[in-house]
Amino acid sequence: MFLRRMCAGLLLVLSLLSSSNAQDIHFSMLDLDPLLFNPAYSGFFADQARFGAVYRNQWASVTTPFQTFSATAEMSILRSKRNGNGLSAGLWVSNDRAGELSYGSTSASAIVSYFQALGNGNNLVSIALEGGVGQVGFNPEHLNMTDGTETFVREKALYPTLGAGVAWFCQVSDVLYTKVGFSMRNINEPDISYLGLSDTRLSRRWNLYTRAEWRFHPQWSLLPVAGYQHQKSFSELVYGCDVKYYVSERARNYLAFSAGLLGRHGDAMAVNLAVEWTQWIFAFSYDANLSTLAEASHTLGAFEVGVIYKIGKRDDGLHRGALPCPII
Repeated sequence: MFLRRMCAGLLLVLSLLSSSNAQDIHFSMLDLDPLLFNPAYSGFFADQARFGAVYRNQWASVTTPFQTFSATAEMSILRSKRNGNGLSAGLWVSNDRAGELSYGSTSASAIVSYFQALGNGNNLVSIALEGGVGQVGFNPEHLNMTDGTETFVREKALYPTLGAGVAWFCQVSDVLYTKVGFSMRNINEPDISYLGLSDTRLSRRWNLYTRAEWRFHPQWSLLPVAGYQHQKSFSELVYGCDVKYYVSERARNYLAFSAGLLGRHGDAMAVNLAVEWTQWIFAFSYDANLSTLAEASHTLGAFEVGVIYKIGKRDDGLHRGALPCPII
């Protein structure tokens, strides 16, 4: 039964991927694609498997829309409640497309993570390795060259990529937890040159992410979040906070709603909405553009939709007021 449901979930994610166009990897709903920020978040859940998909459409009011899609599939391989350690495997795929030249990228990565509980089990450390392949390219049909003799050696570049990450989870008390993660992508700085000169490389990308939850009331929580990315001379800082209301915490009819604001420094402000129902999470986000393009875009930025499906054994226990470790 478990294998059948897991395969069905994977087929759902892959079918969504095959029918979607996409863009630059850039999401406002950080928790809907945790592997984007850190491969060590693979397996950071109490269930047996988790599947997710996120779609983003941006700049439709200015030019050809930038479209981004990503999908994840994760599964617990080994888990020891007695020793507080285990292994998890994950798959992360993405596709994006932008502008008249349809410039974009497609990538797929396999992730293996190991986690270990420390002390009395209120602290958890996870480390992960990631390996995959990517491809960047464009459609030259709409390209106008200033020099007609100029040519490209290739219109697509295929490259391998390596990544690694570490994450820490701390259960401070029954009503407060925090998690922090640090990762590095493109460790090997692969060649993506179109001219065959090996002078254009994909720079290393550093990611830092943190999230906390404070249950200040039996049914209400505050969830501050912050993320930072840096790649060569470019950087991105996002920060915000969600408010979450727990309607029911019984596993068989679990229901919770959340809403929040997220700021992208010097760029945009996003409104995030989410519904958690039994094994599903449905989310929507809308960006209002606050950058120098705001006049041209009329502040219209982007919208995102996402879904997560989790597979696992669920009793009908009630755990109101506590915030258990995501794995143990």
